[in-house]
Amino acid sequence: MLIDLGVAIVYLLISFDSYYALVISVITFWYIYITIRMASWRADIRRQATNASREEDAVKTDSMMSYETVKYFNAERYEFSRYREAVQKYQKAEYLVTFSLALMNTVQNLVFMLGLIVALLIAAYQVTTRQLQVGDFVKLLSLMTQLQGPLNFFGTFYRMIQNNMINSERMLELFKEKPTVVDKPDATEMPSCEGEIRYNDVHFSYDARRPALQGLTFRCKPGTTTALVGESGGGKSTVFRLLFRFYNSQGGNIQIDAHDVQETTIDSLRKHIGVVPQDTVLFNESLMYNLKYARQSATDEEVYEACRAASIHEKILGFPDGYDTKVGERGLRLSGGEKQRVAIARTIIKDPRIILLDEATAALDTETEEHIQEALKTLAQGRTMLVIAHRLSTITMCDQILVLHEGRVVERGTHNELLAMKGRYSGMWKKQVRAQRAAEEARVLKDKADRLRRESMGGTARAGSAIIEERTSSSDEEEQARRARENGQADALLTSRSVPVSEMGRIGGTDASNVRRGSWTPGQHEGAGGATSSAVQSPPQNADPTGKPAGHP
Repeated sequence: MLIDLGVAIVYLLISFDSYYALVISVITFWYIYITIRMASWRADIRRQATNASREEDAVKTDSMMSYETVKYFNAERYEFSRYREAVQKYQKAEYLVTFSLALMNTVQNLVFMLGLIVALLIAAYQVTTRQLQVGDFVKLLSLMTQLQGPLNFFGTFYRMIQNNMINSERMLELFKEKPTVVDKPDATEMPSCEGEIRYNDVHFSYDARRPALQGLTFRCKPGTTTALVGESGGGKSTVFRLLFRFYNSQGGNIQIDAHDVQETTIDSLRKHIGVVPQDTVLFNESLMYNLKYARQSATDEEVYEACRAASIHEKILGFPDGYDTKVGERGLRLSGGEKQRVAIARTIIKDPRIILLDEATAALDTETEEHIQEALKTLAQGRTMLVIAHRLSTITMCDQILVLHEGRVVERGTHNELLAMKGRYSGMWKKQVRAQRAAEEARVLKDKADRLRRESMGGTARAGSAIIEERTSSSDEEEQARRARENGQADALLTSRSVPVSEMGRIGGTDASNVRRGSWTPGQHEGAGGATSSAVQSPPQNADPTGKPAGHP
């Protein structure tokens, strides 16, 4: 671009007059000056728009990722208003960006057009004075028009570079950050690992006013399981972070197989350590992708074997897409127990010599925890394992239990040895036993209450059924009595020749009332009434099947 402008200025100076070279020089200077000054002014506006766009994306992503929390507290309207405010803020910032760009383009074009008008006025004057030909005027106009291209290219190119620099400011800030944990120049590789771990008088603090570890010392033999227990903030997680070299210790040293971890390359150290975190994070990819993430060269058969060892293989095969099932953002389509078993299988695929379990079963139910514990037993075979545990019932079989308090080991030993000491561990154990006993008693009482409630509801239903049956039976008896009364009166009329008139009153009166009350029975009336009862109950012996006396028309 600058070469084009230089060639144009020299050509006009030679072919035309110095006035035209001066005009082009002035146009170029003011065009570049205005472009730089207005682009600097627009930089702040563009930065505000970029920050507003990031804020909009952050609000949107935060709301979508935390949708369960939003629904728990009926906060849909609040989140909608937050997102609407973020969008409106971004729209206002983007409007200012568009307006400033249009203003800058207008000023740039105004500068160029003023220069073009001045050059054409000079050329027109020279044409009228016969200093230039009309063809020279047309040639000058064509050259000035073509000059606008390089100037516009400069403005666009400068603006594009500035916008990209603003968009990449955060990334450039990250590049400026110096990592606190790096390999030393003379760091050595750790080709193999037996699994022996030593903490020798280790000191560390996140804040100088509150130390996290104060002279921590312990040893884990190869192939053993060591549990770390204690109150929150006692330094348990810090032990893991220092061993994995997320941080460097500030005093003492940590050794693996007599190798100081700070004298070893980070990559070779981490190859021998596997971590099963409390909250397993999975990529929004297939299960096979997440499982092979531990070792990309693993075969499908190795993945199947690891999943069988973690008691998750059959569960995965039960999914509609099997190992190709997408797990969703952070694995939200899997349950807590399924994610933990996937994490265990992934660690088995990595095949490290040292395993770090950071409260891997804390948020699981009892049945799922039993499955996880079985998978962990398989994982621990032949490996050194460090376990952070708050549920003491899960670590009773550990080879060594360390009780941490304020960054120090205050008690160590096996489960039975620590109970015999009657110290911190014993107190923690008794509290958990009491809590478990209370929970068990509450569960038993709840079961009893549920059983009594079901029985009472069942008794009420049976009583209602009995009442309905009794009412139905009474209705049937009344219906039978009514039919018997009607039949009895008809039979009495048919046998009126042999029945005295006085007995007819008994048939229609006393006995009929007894029938209506449901208390009449055959042979109830003796003597004179007995004949009447017999006559009512059954037809005469010489009657035909229709109930009529023989020979009666």
